[in-house]
Amino acid sequence: MPSQTRISNPYLTVDVSSLGAEMQALTAADGRSFLWNGDAAFWNGRSPVLFPMVGKAPENRISVDGRSYEMGQHGFARRSEFTLAASSATMCRYELAASDATRAVYPFEFLLAVEHALNGRALTVAADVENRDEKPMPFGLGFHSAFVWPIPGAVGKAHTITLDNGAEPALTRLEGGLVKPEKLPSPFTAGKLTLDHAMFEADAMIFPEGAGEGLTYAAEGGPALKFSFENLPNLALWQKPGAPFICIEPWHGTAAELGGSDDLARRPYGMVLQPGEKARFAFAVELPE
Repeated sequence: MPSQTRISNPYLTVDVSSLGAEMQALTAADGRSFLWNGDAAFWNGRSPVLFPMVGKAPENRISVDGRSYEMGQHGFARRSEFTLAASSATMCRYELAASDATRAVYPFEFLLAVEHALNGRALTVAADVENRDEKPMPFGLGFHSAFVWPIPGAVGKAHTITLDNGAEPALTRLEGGLVKPEKLPSPFTAGKLTLDHAMFEADAMIFPEGAGEGLTYAAEGGPALKFSFENLPNLALWQKPGAPFICIEPWHGTAAELGGSDDLARRPYGMVLQPGEKARFAFAVELPE
């Protein structure tokens, strides 16, 4: 059975499961809960970490060096048992190393470490990926955190996503879980998007480029959650239509392209680490007072 680690400070309490190193709760000192509760009637995820790929592969199969492997949506890390490597009152670090089970679907030696750390009213979630193999290692990495919609204390208010950079990034959509090549007009106006459940009837909204390194998820007139992203150039927004959550998903790598290759190294915006190299990806969220 998975275990849980709780970290806390005077402002926030966070629970993290050993299964997927997935955050289970994000709670303010006054009891307000900001993370989706995983109700399976809508979606049983809460804040999965996506590795070694984001999204789907054609026919749920990837190829590496010409060999084919089965790979479910968003990779295997979210369904894997991690080991608690370090913890303190305000930090916990879980690790997943290559095993016979992972090598059967992803033929690389790797270490994936996921750290949750509190600082004041902010939580930082970081993923460190290390190539422990003797050959280049392709992968994608993403976060898939679901935050409650409406925000506590904001029932009945319009909710918005506002990009720090004020941009209007082009939209792409999915077909059968794969990225369609067409670029659609941006739903953002001067960096601002007013959320509507109908936007998600066609699945996720994906912004492969230009969304920037930070945004604010807010109710009109407050409260607001402020996000910043490190080494995560792609952004997706998703919910099950009508569900009381919104997933704010910064990624480095997207699903495979519709009609495109199943080669893991050729997926859009993916990364390749050379032997011995490491890469870090992180997001931070600051909760309202």
